[in-house]
Amino acid sequence: MARLLAFDTSTEAMSIAVQNGDRVVEHSGAGGAQSSASLIPLIQQLLAEAGLALADLDAIAFGRGPGSFTGLRTACSVAQGLGYGAGVRLLPIDTLHAVAEEARHRFGTQRVMAVLDARMDQVYAAGYDFGIDLPTSEAELLAPEGLVLPAGWALAGNAFAAYGERLPHGCARHEVLPTAAAMLRLAPALLAAGRTVAPAEAGPLYVRDKVAQTTEERAALKAGALLAAEPESPR
Repeated sequence: MARLLAFDTSTEAMSIAVQNGDRVVEHSGAGGAQSSASLIPLIQQLLAEAGLALADLDAIAFGRGPGSFTGLRTACSVAQGLGYGAGVRLLPIDTLHAVAEEARHRFGTQRVMAVLDARMDQVYAAGYDFGIDLPTSEAELLAPEGLVLPAGWALAGNAFAAYGERLPHGCARHEVLPTAAAMLRLAPALLAAGRTVAPAEAGPLYVRDKVAQTTEERAALKAGALLAAEPESPR
């Protein structure tokens, strides 16, 4: 049985878990700006509860993205620092994969389209078929109405509050976030596949290459919205 540390700070929540054999201790709480200050103390606390030191770990798993830019950098930099200091390899795990696994675990869904709110009127999405244990699509960034869902698949993630009416209908919808516990469940297969990397080789998966719109882009969007709202003139 593995000895693993896993954590994710890619969304508005922070999730941490430590596995020591068949024992798992977990913490979940607020993410965002708070995670950079509280992540390391909480990791130390959970390791102590599990009876492990950092050097005892077989690997350190972290949510590599996509997700919040700040959250991804926080998770990656903490994983790198801990890995360097303890001489432990890292296991980067896609946050969308963790979302799909959480939906599979909680609801028994075998075919999941994981969808996370990417802000700026877009979502991150990727499909996972647990019958073949492989992603069926790469993580992509797209408008909610651009998401194509195969028949018989479920949606899972945190994008429903913001884009529910614009996402596919007529399917199961599961409100879930990526969790460290899901990452621990994914870890054995990823470890067996040799997916660990040295700390220097780890990096976030951003998908989007910009975090904000320019002044011109915001003005253009506002002008477009105002134009769309104007009533048509009589013919």
